Amino acid sequence: MDLKHYQEKHKPSSRAEEILRYIGPGLLITVGFIDPGNWASNLAAGADYGYLLLWMVTLSTIMLILLQHNAAHLGIASGLCLSEAATKYLPRYVSVPILASAVMASVATSLAEILGGAIALELLFGIPLWLGSIMMAALCSWLLRSNSYSKLEKIIIGFVSIIGLSFLAEIIMVPLDWGAAAKGWVTPSIPKGSLLVIMSVLGAVVMPHNLFLHSEVIQSRHWNLEDEAVIKRQLNFEFLDTLLSMSIGWAINSAMILVAAAVFFANNVKVDDLAQAVDLLKPLLGNSAAVLFAIALLFAGISSTATAGMAGATVYAGIFGEGYDVQDPHSWHGVLLTYWLAVLIILFIDDPFSGLIYSQMALSIQLPWTIGLLIYLTSSKRVMGKFANTMRMKIILSGIGAIVIVLNIMLLLESFGIMTF
Repeated sequence: MDLKHYQEKHKPSSRAEEILRYIGPGLLITVGFIDPGNWASNLAAGADYGYLLLWMVTLSTIMLILLQHNAAHLGIASGLCLSEAATKYLPRYVSVPILASAVMASVATSLAEILGGAIALELLFGIPLWLGSIMMAALCSWLLRSNSYSKLEKIIIGFVSIIGLSFLAEIIMVPLDWGAAAKGWVTPSIPKGSLLVIMSVLGAVVMPHNLFLHSEVIQSRHWNLEDEAVIKRQLNFEFLDTLLSMSIGWAINSAMILVAAAVFFANNVKVDDLAQAVDLLKPLLGNSAAVLFAIALLFAGISSTATAGMAGATVYAGIFGEGYDVQDPHSWHGVLLTYWLAVLIILFIDDPFSGLIYSQMALSIQLPWTIGLLIYLTSSKRVMGKFANTMRMKIILSGIGAIVIVLNIMLLLESFGIMTF
């Protein structure tokens, strides 16, 4: 198809239709950072520290908006996803280790998401965790194998809506200290012993696999085939989509901490298990809250497991210089590797809640490598042409990378008992 025919085929009938046509990729990414791993991190943050760690959700979301926009920028302008671009423009001895670590980050993500869905199945139907994990992996393998992007986006948007409504209902049911919440959102605080939870919140929001996924989903629409003016317009629409979608994610993640702070922290209740959290909600908020919690957890598990599989497949296929196509062997093998390695690890986990927390912390450790890769590629005129990062954007993105590195160093020093924060 030549450029003229492509443009005529994809030309919207109105500006409103054009904007609506562009909504979707951002929501697909939003699902990735309201997964069960986030639930565990946010519940731990709210139950142990009340409203004090809300600032990390705000900071992480701001970082996420800029990074996701930059990843989409790469896909729109170059027609390559982050993994493909790394393979094409970097030496193999550099690209392969980074992408291999990103595949493992996708596995860590899938572990949390599959485990969260399995916990929900156990809560709702009494299905054992090991069997629920296999069922989750099998269901999401089928979802990816049988659905196109457009169909999957519609399914996931529905899931996000259910999750959002569930937590909106939870907020209405609990007494909140909005003054303390407002302060917590904008006032950085690192209470003693909270660094692990802070890093798990960071890894749960700014997830490496989502940067790869966004660049893939966005470039699959082939905006790079159009002229410079169209690309600029689509970059603006993409930013609106990212801003809206990530703001929804910020609201839902904040709601999790708010509920945990109002219900658990206020009542001096220690939470170290998602199942325990639901049991504790019953006497405090009633059976309806517990059912809402479990249903939302199940939908979060299914939808985020699907996107994690897509991300893992995207990274894995990119190692071979290919884009995501679930019918292609490399992409399909990436899906299977991402899911079933995660299931294998789950079978050896004794403490599911700690497994969720540490899986999110692992993402924050891999994150600097993905951020560095993204900055290098999107700042290169060889890759991006006229759309390479400006000096201002380079400084902003480098600042984000520096924050992540410093927090990782602080966690490392605390873990070895060298310093206490």
